[in-house]
Amino acid sequence: MLKIAYDSIYTHPLPEGHRFPMLKYELINEQLLYEGTCTNENFFAPVPVDPKWVLGVHDKQYFEDLLNLRIDARMERRIGFPISEMLVKRELIITQGTIDCCKFAFEYGIAMNIAGGTHHAYTDRGEGFCLLNDVAVASHYLLANKLVNQILVVDLDVHQGNGTALIFENEPRVFTFSMHGKENYPLKKEKSDLDIELATYCKDEEYLTLLYNSLPKLIEAIKPQFIFYISGVDILASDKLGKLKVSMEGCKQRDAFVFEQVVKNKIPIVVSMGGGYSPRISDIVDAHCNTFRLAERMFF
Repeated sequence: MLKIAYDSIYTHPLPEGHRFPMLKYELINEQLLYEGTCTNENFFAPVPVDPKWVLGVHDKQYFEDLLNLRIDARMERRIGFPISEMLVKRELIITQGTIDCCKFAFEYGIAMNIAGGTHHAYTDRGEGFCLLNDVAVASHYLLANKLVNQILVVDLDVHQGNGTALIFENEPRVFTFSMHGKENYPLKKEKSDLDIELATYCKDEEYLTLLYNSLPKLIEAIKPQFIFYISGVDILASDKLGKLKVSMEGCKQRDAFVFEQVVKNKIPIVVSMGGGYSPRISDIVDAHCNTFRLAERMFF
């Protein structure tokens, strides 16, 4: 069964006119239920994460500052959200959702978080709509519990997974792969284990060829026992922040290829949604829902 982490807290109220499409989380849940791709049985609501897993990745002072709402105005601007008790609780729940997905992925081959993919969060700070790095915390959970020895992070959000790259720069058991816009945020890139920088206005054929030529070789070379996939849909041509020209079908083919490699190699995978900023929220929701539709069809 496809298990999906979701809680109503994922849709957090933001100031009017805020550019982050927070409503998408609720709409993804509703659409998957409405069309019959999923039933209520597919969804589970996580609880807040145990701080010990967060502190395996994040600096104690930063985490305590988050919990006590002591984030200064400069960092709050870099994060992009007004910091509140409810926002921090939301982040704790999303992070646990990715950990819980790991357990389900071992059982079913795949599990998905409707949110997550908060790859801009560093050890000691947040930025780019990210407070805690859910994939990094979940990777630490797997390694600390000796559940796996080698992890591959496949980050196909249009923005580099800069926080994840730096967190694991000296951890050979986590291989970070980021395929992202060369001229996009963040302006200062970190060094992933493998970075593929995409030219502005890159289209389907170029994008997919780069992925097709890279991912199978990576899997063969590092032989991961677990994969985290950040499936951002901000690669779409319609995206306000993406600077690429990938079609909806191209985005779907990307997800299908990742899933094909996972099924072929029998590697458990957890999918976090990452970003998406198309002007029409229906485009964001449909692109994200395609990922769930493919997972349901290809794994079950």
